[in-house]
Amino acid sequence: MSFRRTRAVFHKEFLHILRDPRSLAAALAQPLIMLILFGWALSMDVDHIPTVIYDLAHTPESRDLARDFRGSRYFTVIDEVQGYKPIELSILSKRALLGVVIPEAFSRDLSLGKEAQVQLLVDGSDSNTASIGIGYAEGVVAAYTQRLHEGAAGPRGGVVPQVRIWYNPNLLSQNFIIPGLIAVIVMIIAANLGSLTIAREWENGTMEHLLSTPLRPSELCSGKLAAHFVVGLVDMLICLGVGIFVFGVPLKGSVVLLLTSSCIFLFGALGLGIMVSAMNRTQLMAYQMGTLVSFLPAFLLSGFIYSISNMPRIIQAVALFVPARYFMNIVRGVFLKGIGLEILWFDFLLCVVYGIVVFYFATRKLRQKVA
Repeated sequence: MSFRRTRAVFHKEFLHILRDPRSLAAALAQPLIMLILFGWALSMDVDHIPTVIYDLAHTPESRDLARDFRGSRYFTVIDEVQGYKPIELSILSKRALLGVVIPEAFSRDLSLGKEAQVQLLVDGSDSNTASIGIGYAEGVVAAYTQRLHEGAAGPRGGVVPQVRIWYNPNLLSQNFIIPGLIAVIVMIIAANLGSLTIAREWENGTMEHLLSTPLRPSELCSGKLAAHFVVGLVDMLICLGVGIFVFGVPLKGSVVLLLTSSCIFLFGALGLGIMVSAMNRTQLMAYQMGTLVSFLPAFLLSGFIYSISNMPRIIQAVALFVPARYFMNIVRGVFLKGIGLEILWFDFLLCVVYGIVVFYFATRKLRQKVA
């Protein structure tokens, strides 16, 4: 083995790396971006759980219990409501994860030395956060009961939490993970399929032939998107079928809404891939960029596993621009909660806007490349 020849190859290859600043920048930026996102976004801590309180007793004892929930760092009381319907709407719209109901006989039962009940209504569609939240809520109630016994001059009853879990009563993790995984898979596959299509034409030298035809950039983009849409649609149907029939995830909502929103999101994800492909003339660079803009945001910043509300404010702001987040709300809402456009209209609208905007910029970028 000749050190001189090895050094010559090293020198040549290093010059190639330096002469491709975009690939070099991607190679250096990716670990930094991944470290920042994983370090900040991947948090198993659960605190500031959005909570609503329904106090039917309106007594000093009930207000003390409500004050304990407000004072706990694990809960953020967003509202005091007057009825079960506002609690249901808050949980359906993901404004709240927990509802605390203090019954009318709360103080009377305590004064008579009986066990007073407190109802805890939990959104089970997020099984991990729900399990932890139940433990925290029971801890607040237990601490309140202990304080009552310590300061009581006579016999005082305890407080017993009655937990009722909505939408995923058995807290099965697969019912939470599978719908979210469908959204992540569709995003990654579609973006990667689209990210190679234009770059492949440049690498194979066939783009010049396409440009010599009367084909317009919008027509080229639409044709390629339509072809990959068929493949992506089959992938999406496979994912839905496996989730329903193999893993047994209950589909409580509208199949039409689920398929329509999935097609709209698939259109936008493919458009994102084509836009990335139009920005790069090599398949390797296009694939790297496609992975960077699809996998990391969809996996980390969509609420797939890690709750967005527990992330730093700046990461929460970035997550607002992750389309997989809104599609995931739709998929989980349709699968587990059986809700429709009356609740999910905003997420549905954002998916539509996302698809239109991405397709426009993909066509515009392609037009700039061929000009």
